[in-house]
Order: sequence, then C-alpha cells, then structure tokens
Amino acid sequence: MNTLLTSATKPDSTEDLIVRLLKNLGSRKEVEQYLKLFSSVEEKRFAVIKVSGGVVENELEALASSIAFLDKVGLTPVVIHGAGPQLQAAENAAGLTTTKTPEGGRVVTEESIALARKVYQRENLRIVGALEALGTRARPIPNGAFVAERSDDGRLGFVGRVTGVDLDAIEASIQAEQIPVLSSLAETRSGQVLNVNADAAAHKLALALQPFKVVFLSPDDGIRDEHGQIISAVNLDEDFDSLMAQPWLSASTKNKLVEIRGILQALPRSSSVAVASPENLARELFTHKGAGTLIRLGERIRCHNDLSQIDLPRLRALLEDSFGRKLHADYFDKKPFYRIYLADSYRAVAILTLEQGFPYLDKFAVTTEAQGDGVGGSLWQRLAKENDRLFWRARIDNEVNPWYFARSTGSYKSEKWLVFWYGLERFDDIQRCVDMALAMPASLKAHSVGAQS
Repeated sequence: MNTLLTSATKPDSTEDLIVRLLKNLGSRKEVEQYLKLFSSVEEKRFAVIKVSGGVVENELEALASSIAFLDKVGLTPVVIHGAGPQLQAAENAAGLTTTKTPEGGRVVTEESIALARKVYQRENLRIVGALEALGTRARPIPNGAFVAERSDDGRLGFVGRVTGVDLDAIEASIQAEQIPVLSSLAETRSGQVLNVNADAAAHKLALALQPFKVVFLSPDDGIRDEHGQIISAVNLDEDFDSLMAQPWLSASTKNKLVEIRGILQALPRSSSVAVASPENLARELFTHKGAGTLIRLGERIRCHNDLSQIDLPRLRALLEDSFGRKLHADYFDKKPFYRIYLADSYRAVAILTLEQGFPYLDKFAVTTEAQGDGVGGSLWQRLAKENDRLFWRARIDNEVNPWYFARSTGSYKSEKWLVFWYGLERFDDIQRCVDMALAMPASLKAHSVGAQS
C-alpha cells in the first residue's frame, strides 16, 4: 500500500510531507534537488499524468495518495485517465457485442458511445472523489478538453482522432488551485462525443502544455524485458529500433513507445516520460534511481576501441566532475584500454580495460548534471549487451553500490573494496578477477563519494 498520504493521516505541513517522503525514499539531497527543479516550472507545465483504466479500477487509493502528495508539496499535475476495462465490463453487462473491421479496428456503435460517456464520467468522478477525500481539491473535466474528428471516414463508428486541445477549463482549474482531471473522450466541433485512444490524447495534451514531465501510470510498474525485469531507462536515440524489433515486446507496448517518441520529439530535449505504478510515482519523480522506466530521447553512445577519436580534456573533465576528484596526470597513458562507451555529449562514460583476457570496468561515470537523466542506465544496458562477462570494484561506502548489486551476479567484500562481476562461472576465474581488482593501483588523487575508482 502507498503510505505517503491516506485519508486517515494528513500531515499538516510541507516539511512533514518531505520528512515522510525521505523515510520512504532515502536521500534528502535527491528529494530537495527534484523539488527545487520541479517547483521552478510554471504550474501547468509540471507534469501530465496519464492513468490507465486498470489503475483507476484496482489502485485508486494508491493513485489518489500519490497525486495528493504532489499537491501538498506545491506541484500541480494535469491528470488524464482511460476507462477501457470498465467500459468493456459495462458493454458486456448491457449485452453489447463488439464488431471489428477486416483490418481489426474496433467499431464503436451509438449505443456504445452513449455508454462510454456514462462510464467515463463515473470513473472521472471516482478519481476526483478520492482526491477530495484526502483534502486535495480537484476538478472533474469529463469532456470538452479534446477536439477530434472521426477516424477512417466513419468506418469505425464513433471513434475519433484528436486534432486539438482546449486549455480553458484546464487553466481555470489550476488558477482555482484545483487539480484538473480529464477523461479521454473527445468531441467534434459540432459536439458529437467520440472515443479516442487515451495514449494519443495524452500525447496531444503534452504537446499543448509542453510539460517538464510526462508520466504513464499502469499496473505493470514499467516496461519489462524478456526476463520480466523492469527496464530502468530507455534512450530512444540508442534503443528504439532494437526494442521495436524484439518479439517479446507486446504490440501495445510498442504502440506506447511510438506515442512516447512522438511526445518527446515535440518537447524540449530536457523533457522525459516515465512509466511507473501509482505506488512508485514519488520514487520515480524524486530519486535518481527511480522505480519504473524513464524514457528520454537521449543521445547516441559510441564505442571507441582507442583514444584517437576522443577529446581527452573533455573526458578528463567528465571523470573529475563525476568523482569529485582529480585523475592522475598519466591515467590516459598507462591503461590498456579495451572499449570506451562515451555519450556524444560527454556526460557519461564507461571505460573498459582488458586484464589477462577479462574485461574490467575501470570507470563508470555520469556527470552531476546528468544524474537522474537515464543516460547512466542506457549506458549500462549498452555495455552489458556487448560484454558477456565483466568485473569491477567500488569503495565500500559508495552510494551507488545498491545499483551495482542489482546488475551483478556476484560480489566479494574486502576491508576497503567491493568487487562485483557478472558472466563469470568458474571459481578460478572469479578468484583471479577478484585478486586483480583488489590489486589495481588508484587512479584518482583523493577519496570522495563517486561512482568507482
């Protein structure tokens, strides 16, 4: 259960809420950094939160708690929801049958659109009621926000394609200090209600508002890989084509990725889209590690086999910014470099050396400014994909160690170091790599918390 805020426990002050958040999430520094960042954004441009019908049906309390929390710390999201499962259940109960075109498109009849209007209004009011019960003022906007025209010359019946967004009701709601809650029904210019794709409606809403953040809330916690594990970060410039080619990625998730790419291509490059569950919304918004899948347009990550095409002063600056320490002057002269994965922006790098035939992660660094952007997760996915075994070390007190534990298959702890690895099966190989890692000379001049040295 989401414990940030419930109807039985309402903290009186923003400070109380931040304390509760810190207990749930961890680092005060991270939370304060994100609060400052989000609070600097114009109210209506903080975030668009798209809520699936499944979340409204099964996780309403967690949804309301998370959104109420944002309101209490002075952040105003614009909420848009679907109601697909509820509408399907209502149609079944009414004895309505589903008709499809030869291409597989769902035909929405006059009876179905009339029922949809009632169902979406009911679910809209359920969300508003749950927020109001927590002391958060919200305004229902079940229709009138989206302008649409019929799809496929009307062959799909009362199905529409969103062509515009009327912001008047949304802006009036925010000015009245009420969270706007929109349903994903649209109207033609003549007032005919049409059923539209909720993700597509969220897309148009994001284009109109230009928010700093777009969040898709679903019961699935995020986008999962072929093993059922959450993909923590997606760098679309680097990962889109590969993901779209995967047979294990569902058609609905691929469609969502297409919508998300369209959203991000029309927003400032600093914008991002998160896919998360309601219970983990705060963790996704307020921590570097996140809890769902963070999606950005990102940037290209290039693999270099040597230093010839690398701007060494920029790379040195990246490493020293990340670690808060100076590199030894001869670092680039002494290392047996194997592969260097470098972001085009010089905001993230993974440096691999070859030690007695074993790839060693000598440096994994993300600049302070880029932490939380998802570029580190994307960088890791790239190097893990192209290196089937790897070992590395980190200081015992490194705050990134939980992240490393999650990405390793084994570890060894000494008095000063933790040695991590994956892809090593034989005990002799593990022992050899641990010994090599512990014997590595320091390449940074003084200790401070950073990635690894």
